[in-house]
Amino acid sequence: MKIVFMGTPDYAVSSLEALIKEGHCIEAVFAQPDKPVGRKQILTPPPVKVCAEKYNIPVFQPVTLKDGEAFKTLKEINPDVIVVVAYGKLLPEEILNLPKYGCVNGHASLLPKYRGASPIQWCIVCGETETGVTTMLMDKGMDTGDILKVSKVKIGETETAEQLFDRLCVVTAELLVDTLTGLEKGEITPIKQNENEATYAPIIKKEMALIDFNKSAKEVFNSVRGYYSWPCAYFYLNGKRIKAIEAKIGKPCNAEIGAVIDAKESLSIACGDNVSIEFTVLQPEGSKIMTAKQFFCGNKIELGTKAGDNNG
Repeated sequence: MKIVFMGTPDYAVSSLEALIKEGHCIEAVFAQPDKPVGRKQILTPPPVKVCAEKYNIPVFQPVTLKDGEAFKTLKEINPDVIVVVAYGKLLPEEILNLPKYGCVNGHASLLPKYRGASPIQWCIVCGETETGVTTMLMDKGMDTGDILKVSKVKIGETETAEQLFDRLCVVTAELLVDTLTGLEKGEITPIKQNENEATYAPIIKKEMALIDFNKSAKEVFNSVRGYYSWPCAYFYLNGKRIKAIEAKIGKPCNAEIGAVIDAKESLSIACGDNVSIEFTVLQPEGSKIMTAKQFFCGNKIELGTKAGDNNG
């Protein structure tokens, strides 16, 4: 098939490469503009652009799709289908209606659940045990288009968002290849999404990762997994902001919510359900990642010290 691929981050690279290896003709790639990265703010191309240039595929990086210029370019290319994976822009209706087979999106959730920008993180934060990938025909809404194919995946009990990310990008690539084959052969019947089952996964902001010890130990544990490796769940202890890198659910306890109940092998803190959460790997503000035992070597933590959501 004659394809225009739209994507930006690492997650989309596997899909682009899978389509190339399948023998599809990738006429062009659209990606977000290069962005400054790091302390020195070095202008850096997105991973999809780097991949496309490796295969000598023309790359377009419009700031907007709404001024008609992207539509003119796409009309000249006249693709059979536009494949979209984590592109980061909504497509105008004139672009959606352009390709013969429409615009096909690979979304990392079991739609209509977790529509939006951050489905992988949110499904873990919310305690889901199953997720997957859905391919759909895009429409004007946010992940509201008709479902084409679905691939389900079990979430590991200790799996982090980063680990799930690595698995789902492969699943997305495989499902997109299958979807395009099915569309070309006329073997897929699109299915409307059930709006009554729709949930959303909004863009994650750093402040969302602040740990609330009033929640259960399980919920805190899920937030540590779901917010790793960005932005990382965090809390404050003795005036220091501490990122929680790894944790496990502890034992039943009878202590004030947020109180430190153990500071030997792990930093154990009482949660709202009278069960502790044990932080085993931490990153104190201004320091490198370290084990809890290493943290205790330079930080004396008295039992009963309250952890919380501010410098108190």
